[in-house]
Amino acid sequence: MKKDAFTLLEMIVVVMIVSVLFLLTLPNVTKVMDAVDSKACNALTKVADTAVVQYKLDYGRNPGSIDDLVNAGYLTAEQTTCSNGSHLYLADGHAQAH
Repeated sequence: MKKDAFTLLEMIVVVMIVSVLFLLTLPNVTKVMDAVDSKACNALTKVADTAVVQYKLDYGRNPGSIDDLVNAGYLTAEQTTCSNGSHLYLADGHAQAH
């Protein structure tokens, strides 16, 4: 007798193995995504700091807010919010996220 298909037991075993592998890797993926969001926000903060320096060179003073940088064309509106939802603001002439 020739066997052409998987049995129900074999399918259950395969699904169980795949499920266990998924459950083992999911926490690691979320940790990596959090680290990526944090690094991306740090990079965006550095971009905003560079925009502050450019603004100061052009106008001779620090911008009053992130909106000043957007209105002057140094940043886009999308560059005022990190991928994790934190918004940029200026404190003592430096960009920070909260």
